[in-house]
Amino acid sequence: MVLNRLALACLWLALVVFAFGFAPPSDPRTLTLIKALSLGQWQDINPVIIALFNLMGIWPMAYAAILIGDRRGRKLPAWPFVAGSFFLGAFALLPYLIFWPPPEGNNISISKLEPSMVNRFWRSPWLGRVLFFLAIACVSGAVFMGDWADYGHQLQTNQFIAVMSSDFLCLTLAFPLLLAQDLRHRRVSHPFLLALGSTVPLFGALAYLSIRPNFDIKDPIS
Repeated sequence: MVLNRLALACLWLALVVFAFGFAPPSDPRTLTLIKALSLGQWQDINPVIIALFNLMGIWPMAYAAILIGDRRGRKLPAWPFVAGSFFLGAFALLPYLIFWPPPEGNNISISKLEPSMVNRFWRSPWLGRVLFFLAIACVSGAVFMGDWADYGHQLQTNQFIAVMSSDFLCLTLAFPLLLAQDLRHRRVSHPFLLALGSTVPLFGALAYLSIRPNFDIKDPIS
């Protein structure tokens, strides 16, 4: 647990240092670009950028499926950080994982976690399946219609694109730690699920959410 938190802290620190110290200069048209991406006004925007922007909305949903779907006695609710991650990505989410990990060895039973409509939504395997197919649509658009040379150029010259790409990478690298923790809390030893979610960027995580085992409601959580 301590090593996991240390790894996440190093990842978050690297992201902050890159964003404020080594990223390319900002582009005065960034706010216009963000507005166009948010409103679906995608004419004249590189499909690779469109895909990346949309995937940065899918990642927080994947994290929420674990953090909100499993409240497990955390002293601080996850939802403010998850909500912030839709705008700030790993900048908002990683500090929560670092400073407020779930308690170890607690005896709260799942039946006492009040499986409300909200919790059932985030725990549903159908959420993972919908996100999986949305991610396929995003990546397909980038692969078949995107201008990768232009993306590479913007990656080197545009702060927003460079930081968003780094943010995506950080969320990708951090998820396996959360996945392993989720499997432990479900008291499941499943090397295939761990390997799937850890080695296949994004799609492995979404596949895991689609097929992960349910909690055993009869037994206490450890």
